[in-house]
Amino acid sequence: MEKRIGRDHECEELSRAMESSRSEFVVLYGRRRIGKTFLVRSFFKDHFDFHYVGAHKAKTAVQLQNFRKALIRYGGETDVPAFSNWMEAFGYLASWIERLDSAKRKVLFFDEMPWIDAKQSDFVAALEYFWNSWVAMRDDILLIACGSATSWMADKLIDNPGGLHNRITRRIYLRPFTLHECQEYLESRGFDWDRYQIIQCYMILGGVPFYWSLLESQFSLPQNIDRLCFRRDGMLCMEFDELYSALFSNAERYISVVRALSNHREGMTRDEIMKDTRLTGGNLTKVLKNLERCDFTASYTQFGGKSKNTIHRLSDFYTLFYFKFLHDARHYDEDYWSHHFLTQSVAAWEGLTFELVCLTHLPQIKKALGISGMETHVSAWRYMPGKVSTRELPTKGAQIDLIISRADKIIHLCEIKFSDGKFVITKEYEQHLRERLDIFRQVTQNTAGLVHTFITPQGVASGSHRSIVNSEITANDLFAE
Repeated sequence: MEKRIGRDHECEELSRAMESSRSEFVVLYGRRRIGKTFLVRSFFKDHFDFHYVGAHKAKTAVQLQNFRKALIRYGGETDVPAFSNWMEAFGYLASWIERLDSAKRKVLFFDEMPWIDAKQSDFVAALEYFWNSWVAMRDDILLIACGSATSWMADKLIDNPGGLHNRITRRIYLRPFTLHECQEYLESRGFDWDRYQIIQCYMILGGVPFYWSLLESQFSLPQNIDRLCFRRDGMLCMEFDELYSALFSNAERYISVVRALSNHREGMTRDEIMKDTRLTGGNLTKVLKNLERCDFTASYTQFGGKSKNTIHRLSDFYTLFYFKFLHDARHYDEDYWSHHFLTQSVAAWEGLTFELVCLTHLPQIKKALGISGMETHVSAWRYMPGKVSTRELPTKGAQIDLIISRADKIIHLCEIKFSDGKFVITKEYEQHLRERLDIFRQVTQNTAGLVHTFITPQGVASGSHRSIVNSEITANDLFAE
């Protein structure tokens, strides 16, 4: 098994659960391919008293057959009866565990639990009864429930209003890797890519460990992307369809929303999404909630605005890459990325996607600014002229994708630029920034101190117009732990 990278906090939680003096119900969740199973298996070194994996789209009868096989494998008994329902299955599991060493803590690992809960299976009701009538009466059980369908894990376990209400003892949410963790992972596998290349790779794969595990050190970055995404047999060529269908029922609703967001990289309000997708009311609320739970989207309030003007942005890097380069199959160039990665269209896409890289590394940005321990508020801001107002407003529109408001009344207006060298500020660009600052102050009527913060891989070049920069963040800052 590969070396485990990062996940120190999560391992500490598992250690505390293992050493606890009570029975523990641990829910481990996060988007598909994020490394949940690997974390549990590597932490426990595959030493489970019982391990069962749900089967995707399998009927209850098949799930119960697989459960019986798992009992035979771990119990070493061949006379395990067939089960007609989950109550019987859990009842047998309890009676079998009672025969194990009473002084030893028993680890029960249920992987892909949402898949077990087939339609009308009564699995959750049986799980509730198993916990409340048996496990809760003991102090030697560690039950780990793991699953990628984050909405199911939240609704059926974490926020369960019935028999499992307040029964979950620990929640572990597994987030994507940071740039630092991706670099550490590549180094552990013999890669010698520089940080600029790692950022470029992150723009495509995000922080999903499984995707990074598919890279091969003998190939360049463009060759790796061609091999994984553009070859007909590429491991990520068909990932999009599998990703959403495995996580969501009525996957077409979720795909319609992420498709709309992919066409509006600056983000969309709920009303704009509703108009584009024709999803309304509770259906749209559920879709937006579940997409954000799975780290596919992120929401940001507009500066000084109300919650109804919240901006929703697509935050899954692979999905963005898919809609930009993979969805349209007009070309069948299996070396597409090698042939196009230096083109202007890719450079423009990288410039937009680098903004998302920065938004996913806000803790590192705050650390570089020296405000890690300070209360801050992150928002975006858009101004479109022409709306009716009781006061005179600018006739020119403006937009700022990242604003960091500090408790000490300092506001960072972040300017995010992706370039392979130091970013050069021209006279015209300095004028643009000063005009935008004036528009922001006039529209918002904010009296806080406004500062320009530049986020670029290599920093800002020296020159007569560099004085507009109050603080800057570089790639080295984004790669901080």
